[in-house]
Amino acid sequence: MIHHATRVSRRAFLLAACAATGTAMSLGACATGIFPFIPDHYTFSQQQVQDAVQRKFPYRRSMQQIFDVSLTNPVVTLQPDRNRVAVRLDAHLESPLMQQPVSGAFTVSSELAYDSASRAVVLRSPSVDGVDMAGGAAAYAPQVGAVAALAATQLLDNYPVYTFKPDQLQFAGVNYEPGTITILTNGIRVQIVEK
Repeated sequence: MIHHATRVSRRAFLLAACAATGTAMSLGACATGIFPFIPDHYTFSQQQVQDAVQRKFPYRRSMQQIFDVSLTNPVVTLQPDRNRVAVRLDAHLESPLMQQPVSGAFTVSSELAYDSASRAVVLRSPSVDGVDMAGGAAAYAPQVGAVAALAATQLLDNYPVYTFKPDQLQFAGVNYEPGTITILTNGIRVQIVEK
């Protein structure tokens, strides 16, 4: 009997398990490739991304021994039309190359990717979308943009914004992994597929 059970196909096993649960689900609904207790996707919120990014700030660093940069107050927004996550940061720069310290803000956007080694959804290839320097500081926008791009790459590239627990990606001896990542207006949807 046990030997026979090991030969039962995974699909038959899933159908039998669905029937055994006694739920109101139809067998057709259970016959998907995902076990009924494993969702076909996970969605995490903008606030969860905000909380993850917030842990990196405030950030202060000397860049190339020329600029002292301070980055604070990250604000995360979702850009479903571009399938990217944006982070707006307040920036304060001091440098012997400038007559006085300058302050402003810049926005960095990033795509999301899954890093299997850490089981995390990470920011990938961030780039500076815009620099906002007011008044006399506007003349320094190119320098701020260059420093911001360097800081963003060092600080946010491959930074995890959501980490899956092992039990979220395994059930009944079957391993799953994130697939397509889609930015929505109210969260981030990660497809879960069988390995």
